[in-house]
Amino acid sequence: MVRHNLKHFLLSMLLTMVTAGIFTSCGSNSTTAAEGETATEAGATPVTGKKITLGIIPLTDCAPLVVALEKGYFKKYGLDVAISKEASWANVRDKILTGELDGAHCLFGMPFSVYTGVSGNAGSEMHIAMMLNSNGQAISLSKDFCGKVGFREVDKVGPVVEEMMSKRELTFAMTYPGGTHDIWLRYWLAAAKVDQNKVKVITIPPPQMVANMKVGNMDGFCVGEPWNQVAVKQGIGFTHISSQDIWKNHPEKALVVNKAFSEGRRDELKKMMKAIIEASIWLDDLKNRAEAAEIIGRQSYVNAPAKEIEARLLGQYDLGCDYGQHTYKDDYMLFHNKGFVNYPRKAYGIWYMNQYVRFGYLKENPDYKAVADKLILQDLYNEVAKEMNIEVPNDDMKPFTIDLDKAYFDPNNPGSVTVAGK
Repeated sequence: MVRHNLKHFLLSMLLTMVTAGIFTSCGSNSTTAAEGETATEAGATPVTGKKITLGIIPLTDCAPLVVALEKGYFKKYGLDVAISKEASWANVRDKILTGELDGAHCLFGMPFSVYTGVSGNAGSEMHIAMMLNSNGQAISLSKDFCGKVGFREVDKVGPVVEEMMSKRELTFAMTYPGGTHDIWLRYWLAAAKVDQNKVKVITIPPPQMVANMKVGNMDGFCVGEPWNQVAVKQGIGFTHISSQDIWKNHPEKALVVNKAFSEGRRDELKKMMKAIIEASIWLDDLKNRAEAAEIIGRQSYVNAPAKEIEARLLGQYDLGCDYGQHTYKDDYMLFHNKGFVNYPRKAYGIWYMNQYVRFGYLKENPDYKAVADKLILQDLYNEVAKEMNIEVPNDDMKPFTIDLDKAYFDPNNPGSVTVAGK
């Protein structure tokens, strides 16, 4: 097909390299608090350990790590932290596994995807120390859908897609196989009664989503902010549905660490978690979100206009396509939410692996509980929360319902079929 010919492939690769800075940086850019530091030095503990390198992808929800650096929370705990801006989630995966990164702002699903062999060498361990945020992702559709499918009108998607597919192939993009955006996209397709095998699903790094849709490489994408808002501002697409409409207060990004780091530098990891939790509490004060948007919008981090980041941080969504605005009042992007966000639930990991089976990534059920026990450092988080006097939720391993289709899931019986409306 014309849209997938060699010219478009080469153009896509060129856009990827330009946006990622490959021509000038060979991969990543590291930033430390000493560079343009805005942090408060008062009360900082002298740095005694060796440097810790944490990776980020240019997304709004990298904020807890960036704020912990820029506002001095890492220094408060005596940590020498550098942040490395990475080009793709595959880069993050590889560098965590090799130890080039000690940890990263990471898709919650990635450690399970890697361990089960969906997107890596089966058995490779990446450990989840804590959660970083919930909500704030979205599915954007191209202008071709304008006037045919509106905001949250999932029931209209199937017939429109069917009609469009009678003329050409449709392509949708996500950011990493088995990651959060992949699962939101596939879950949405299923709820819309679109056969995922009849459309093309491709992987594109988050910062390249808008550029690729602009040149016609895809008809829609699922990604984190600010790229859905950027698509609206550039007039190439509109926000069809947000991830909080699919599952309110869902797990999204996690602090994922190298296995050797989690096992050999436990005390430093605990200090790092405390610094990130303090940054998350700061971020959840809406009065701080304008400053947060300015900090993370810098070229060394997300490299996007602060105003576009700030609007959706505040829950104010310009939908595009003449659909007006929608305001999320209690389910905009959250980073702490009195401890509800940061607690790493094994039930959520089990749900993700269940979706891998559902969508054909895995041919049989894995040992759900054993994998969740191995990869989620829940006992470590409990220690940190106790030392910080933060309440630990008591809802793990209890059944829950997904908002989009009312599917009921019992993590204690994950091999069974989920039943809508139970």
